Amino acid sequence: MDTFFAEGARVWVRDKEQFHPSTASTCADGSLILTTDYGQVICLQPGEVSRETVYPMHQTSIDGVEDMSTLAELHEAAIMHNLYHRYQKDHIYTNIGSILAAVNPYKPIAGLYDLAAVELYSQHHLGELPPHIFAVANECYRCLWKRHDSQCVLISGESGAGKTESTKLLLQFLSVMSQNSAGTPPSERTTHVEEAIVQSSPIMEAFGNAKTVYNNNSSRFGKFILLHFSQNGNIHGGCIIDCIPLLLAHT
Repeated sequence: MDTFFAEGARVWVRDKEQFHPSTASTCADGSLILTTDYGQVICLQPGEVSRETVYPMHQTSIDGVEDMSTLAELHEAAIMHNLYHRYQKDHIYTNIGSILAAVNPYKPIAGLYDLAAVELYSQHHLGELPPHIFAVANECYRCLWKRHDSQCVLISGESGAGKTESTKLLLQFLSVMSQNSAGTPPSERTTHVEEAIVQSSPIMEAFGNAKTVYNNNSSRFGKFILLHFSQNGNIHGGCIIDCIPLLLAHT
């Protein structure tokens, strides 16, 4: 098959049933030499080059997208490549429709969670700003009043993924929104219910947590956190319930 790729062209190459993001480094005499993003060099002879083994990378995969539901190439390699592409730029949050994917940066990122970020995301609807856990928290807070119904956020991931930290960030955002809620009487502001809920997390972590290969503080159980909001929009109560996965009994 006569397939030509310009020098430096971004392509997908199939190797052992997996697709790898690659760059065409040499293309001469019908042969094709590709360098994957992982440093592997693959040489394909003219008879091995076909649309099934090598094909051009779509522009959405080259540039990266904030919402992966807009990717033109929907396969595992494209998803992982997009997450990695954004991760390299410290964009650790990526939307997948209404789902937020978070990649643990294992380092502080300046300004990502400060009060300015809280204020910014509290003033915009979901999708108007780059993906962020504060955008999810703000959407839940808004929907409490827009739909007059309870809201739920499910946080899931493997050990060390950042579930506990994500929970703290959600509570942090809701705490600020609660304190800033319009018409909150001074008597309720002095109760500091928000601070009590946020500060209870480290206490809960002290029970049942363990050290694993990926995480020095891995939860041995799930947590269900229930918050009660007043008509004013401020938190006036809550509770934390430990949830032991029933699946453990069947392993």
